[in-house]
Amino acid sequence: MQTGITREQAVALLRKYNEQPFHLQHALTVEGVMRWYAVQLGYGDDADEWGLAGLLHDIDFELYPEQHCIKAPELLQEINASNELIHAVCSHGYALTVDIAPEHEMEKVLYASDELTGLIGANALMLPSKSVQDLQLKSLKKKFKDKKFAAGCSRDVITRGADMLGWELEKLMQDTISAMQFCDESVRAELAEWTAEA
Repeated sequence: MQTGITREQAVALLRKYNEQPFHLQHALTVEGVMRWYAVQLGYGDDADEWGLAGLLHDIDFELYPEQHCIKAPELLQEINASNELIHAVCSHGYALTVDIAPEHEMEKVLYASDELTGLIGANALMLPSKSVQDLQLKSLKKKFKDKKFAAGCSRDVITRGADMLGWELEKLMQDTISAMQFCDESVRAELAEWTAEA
């Protein structure tokens, strides 16, 4: 996939339309998760592109929640993002806000892992250490079944995403935990830098 943009452009656009630390952390987390998956799935040469799709996937959510994945193309066009990147970003809203279905494996991974990162993050905060490094699959599986826990994280989307990929739900869960553990330190470091600059 060609994105047509640099990470510097992506970060500048993200920070133009997003200020809340929670949203910025989520963007950085999904970027890291997408980069991890790219390498694991044999798309290592495209890890930067996968990461940018993750970084910008919620570009319109903070300011335009009612137009999520609908306003995104307009914002992404400000930096001349490629049609491929725009499609990837918008497809994660499939069956929620748009009818743009994930097609490429990268888009399916973004669709499947986005909501799951939120559930994993919420689960990690319940641990004594409050760290994803200590999260076990069995804990996540238990929280997944508890529909009242992190109710905003759609179990239907996560399950549909796993089906799109042809993966068992347990594999998606374990792999996404591993991805978040891998990128956790760098996410925290960059978020701290941004917060200090604000």
